[in-house]
Amino acid sequence: MSDLTRFSVSLESDLLESFDQFVRDGSFATRSEAIRQLLRQTLTRDAFDADDRPVTATLTLVYDHHRPHLVEKLLAVQHDHANQVVASMHVHLDHDRCMEVIVLRGPGGALQNLAAAIRGLKGVHTGTLALAGTAEPGHDHPHPHPH
Repeated sequence: MSDLTRFSVSLESDLLESFDQFVRDGSFATRSEAIRQLLRQTLTRDAFDADDRPVTATLTLVYDHHRPHLVEKLLAVQHDHANQVVASMHVHLDHDRCMEVIVLRGPGGALQNLAAAIRGLKGVHTGTLALAGTAEPGHDHPHPHPH
């Protein structure tokens, strides 16, 4: 963890009241924890939007698995983008629908284009791209895990 630096912020009283409510509603331990999370989210979203740094995201799909050739198309798109697709999980929701969660890593713009291509396939009901965080380029596993 990096060194902590303290700084002060001036806020209008009504904005501080709203922020304190946000801290309570979010069950943050402190104002500092809430500010850190908001800063990380904002900086990560900006990187995602600016397409200047690699990011990690999930694409959650709900689709009709009875749609002819849809599963093959989904697999083909993922194989065509193997450098961006990290992993996927498939869940059967009911007789007609499946959910797939695909973990992606790469430049934000490229991931948005990939998500759009998948969402555009006939039979895909929903496709939600959610940004998880920034990713270091060429760094597939940032830290060791004891087993």
